[in-house]
Amino acid sequence: MPVEMQSLIRDVNELLVLSSLREGAKHGYQIALDVEADSNGMFSFQHGTLYPILHRLEKAGLVTGNWSTGGGRRRKEYALTARGRSALDGRSQTLSDIVARLLQVVRGTEPEAT
Repeated sequence: MPVEMQSLIRDVNELLVLSSLREGAKHGYQIALDVEADSNGMFSFQHGTLYPILHRLEKAGLVTGNWSTGGGRRRKEYALTARGRSALDGRSQTLSDIVARLLQVVRGTEPEAT
C-alpha cells in the first residue's frame, strides 16, 4: 500500500504521543518534554501542534482526557485507552515496516524474502 508523506508525518506524531503515554497519564506539556527527552532532541512538539494531535486521538478513542487541579491550576491529563494501547502496537509495526522499506530504497538493497 502506498504511503502518503503527510499521512506518514501525522502517524509518526500520533505514535510519539501514544508511546509517551505508555507508562501512565500525563498533561500535554509533560508529553512534549518526554518526547523530546526520549528522542534526545530528535523530535519536539510546538504547543500549536501537540494539542490538535491530542484532541484527534481523544476523538478517535485512543486516549482519554480528564481535568485535574494539581497545583491549584486546572489542566487536562491524557491516558491511553485499551484501544490506544492496541493502536500503539499495530502502528509501531507498520512504521517499522515503512522504515525498513525506506532504507532498502535509500541504500539500493533488495527486500528480504518473507
